[in-house]
Amino acid sequence: EVQLQASGGGLVQTGGSLRLSCATSGFVFDDYAIAWFRQAPGKQREGVSSIRISNGDIYYTDSVKGRFTISSDNAKNTVYLQMNSLKPEDTAVYYCAADRTLIWGRVQFASDYDYWGQGTLVTVSS
Repeated sequence: EVQLQASGGGLVQTGGSLRLSCATSGFVFDDYAIAWFRQAPGKQREGVSSIRISNGDIYYTDSVKGRFTISSDNAKNTVYLQMNSLKPEDTAVYYCAADRTLIWGRVQFASDYDYWGQGTLVTVSS
């Protein structure tokens, strides 16, 4: 059974940092692309960052470039999202997702991911 477990959310002040973790199981980690999406109240789910485990390809949406860093620990089958210089507009529920056959040009499309974890709430206070 494929499982993705997101954790690490919380309440932080503007300028602070958080590290999200996505622990995975039930599939061959190296064969997959793992992504972080977020959804703020009243807004569509947005692709934040993705990593293709096999070759290390990485994607960031423009609004987080230079602030967020995605990484993987292949021994632990876990993907991390280090979030620095957080802003109130980063407030959202963050989800991790996985897909084996992802076309890299479509990395930001939620509909292309087969497996999802539960969300973890990130709240950035001003």
